[in-house]
Amino acid sequence: MNAAGFRRLLQQAGLLSRQQRSLLIEFLRPALGLDQVCEAIDGARPAPLCCPGCGGFRHYRHGIVRGLQRYRCRACGRTFSALTGTPLARLRHRAKWIDYLRDMLDSRSVRAAAKRIGVHRNTSFRWRHRFLDGARLDQPERLAGIAEADEMFILESQKGSRCLDRPARKRGGSAHSRGISHEHDCILVARDRSGQTRSCITGRAAVTPSQLHRHLLPVLDPDVLLVTDGHVAYRTFTREAGIAHAFVNLRAGERMRGAVHVQNVNSYHQRLRSWLSRFHGVASRYLPNYLGWRWALDEGRIAEPEQLLRAAIGIFHIQR
Repeated sequence: MNAAGFRRLLQQAGLLSRQQRSLLIEFLRPALGLDQVCEAIDGARPAPLCCPGCGGFRHYRHGIVRGLQRYRCRACGRTFSALTGTPLARLRHRAKWIDYLRDMLDSRSVRAAAKRIGVHRNTSFRWRHRFLDGARLDQPERLAGIAEADEMFILESQKGSRCLDRPARKRGGSAHSRGISHEHDCILVARDRSGQTRSCITGRAAVTPSQLHRHLLPVLDPDVLLVTDGHVAYRTFTREAGIAHAFVNLRAGERMRGAVHVQNVNSYHQRLRSWLSRFHGVASRYLPNYLGWRWALDEGRIAEPEQLLRAAIGIFHIQR
């Protein structure tokens, strides 16, 4: 539409009734949502954008597809956009992404989000884990100063699996043996006093020194003071890694000794466990995604849908 025609349209907008104005706003909402998505994607991409096929930087614009600029590489001829190679590639209904991400920030269930934005529940489920596939990697690289580490356990789940390697449980069920066993997923959470948090799944049953070397050592600053409970695995790990270590003897009733305590990480455990309960069971294979989701929400670290979208995209195309 040319400028003159648009001005005439704006002049006629004042003649609309209240119902007509409401219908017009609802009609424009998908277009506005698509504009928000494209602006967030364009604002997060690196400059210059390189070809995901050959890594070349010589390309030219090659049309617009669903509101997003597309490019063609001059070297290999491949076409690509800012979403090519990301977890969000080939997902449809981009105009509804912002509304869906807003539901994720509100921790809505799959079905509730699907009903609110008007997509199938399977689409809602697929979107959730596509968005979280990149967002779960958005964690701090290092923990410094005083860092606390502790593990929490939840019953392993094969929710949604068609082939089980054990007899099915009814409504969650319970472990066959008392205490911590190979029927429990071990979630290791490390958190420093500034609030930076790393969480991961170490495996089943109690944590071992080898698992701590694999998951915890790469994220600890060399000068860190690691504070834990009295578990022997932590003492073995810190001795082998040469890391300063202090612990509290929880079995003896010791909760705090000056700055030596694990209340910071245990508070995070409580928030995580309470938040997971609203989903009525999380499949073990998707648990890492939910850990990244909880970290994104913790203390309002990510509060806007556009922020979550950028975290989901992660790095676009980097030079090889």
